[in-house]
Amino acid sequence: MASLIASGLYHCVLGSRILGGYALKGGMPIWKYIANRFLTLVENILIGAKLSEYHTGYRAFSRELLLKLPLQNNSDDFVFDNQMLAQIVWLGYTIAEVSCPTSYFAEASSINFIRSVKYGFGCLKTAFAFRLAKLNLLNSPFFPKAT
Repeated sequence: MASLIASGLYHCVLGSRILGGYALKGGMPIWKYIANRFLTLVENILIGAKLSEYHTGYRAFSRELLLKLPLQNNSDDFVFDNQMLAQIVWLGYTIAEVSCPTSYFAEASSINFIRSVKYGFGCLKTAFAFRLAKLNLLNSPFFPKAT
């Protein structure tokens, strides 16, 4: 991941549990897997990045990219990372993905079902806001117009 950024090929690289088929093999609960696939499908349609998943925590970013993102407008909860990805696409950057292993155990996952539902709705809200901003139907601090 670091070499893809250091070489200048990409400014954002995600480690995907889906690409290598590791999500379920690594113990991801089936309800999280189904929710991940559904949210990713909707986000790909609305945001248009064609990612295998938006919900991995395994990420790398270039300094240049982090300085350009309007992060001060983002949530201070789990949906923050999803807002970042939408902003990256908004700014015209390509997001790369590499396969990564998955390992689920009680201490590794800090989001429960209720917070997962809140996160899911936050992701959908972000994706819809992205699409409406692209269509010039919404002015959003998450997706500022170029000046």
